[in-house]
Amino acid sequence: MPHRRMSDIIRRRPVTLGGGATVQEACRLMHEHRIGAILVTEPSDKLVGIFTGRDVVRLLAEGRNPAHTHLHAVMTREPTHLPPEHTAIDALRLMHDGGFRHVPVVAHGKLVGVVSVGDFRQFEHARLDDETGIWERM
Repeated sequence: MPHRRMSDIIRRRPVTLGGGATVQEACRLMHEHRIGAILVTEPSDKLVGIFTGRDVVRLLAEGRNPAHTHLHAVMTREPTHLPPEHTAIDALRLMHDGGFRHVPVVAHGKLVGVVSVGDFRQFEHARLDDETGIWERM
């Protein structure tokens, strides 16, 4: 896995909303898609922010109303991102060093995907299944 490119790991189009969407809308989509982050974009697919479950907790702790709070007011602006040419290990290091769980993938100024810690768990499970199969055949 260390030499895999980010483009090999991206499995689906990221879920996005505009900055004018409410936190409640974002939470509904996160629940519906079983994801931990919404990427906030402009109409041209330019990444402008990220909204995660941690942001939801902070917002609620501050007593803000999710139905009346817009993403542009609470998102993390200009999130750290990587181009698809980088390797999986680059993304893992970035997440570890930055203390976050999602890395948007941006090519030529446009959002093309997102990778998360969970994506890497799937690869690890597949590798373990392969290794188990090898030992069982011996």
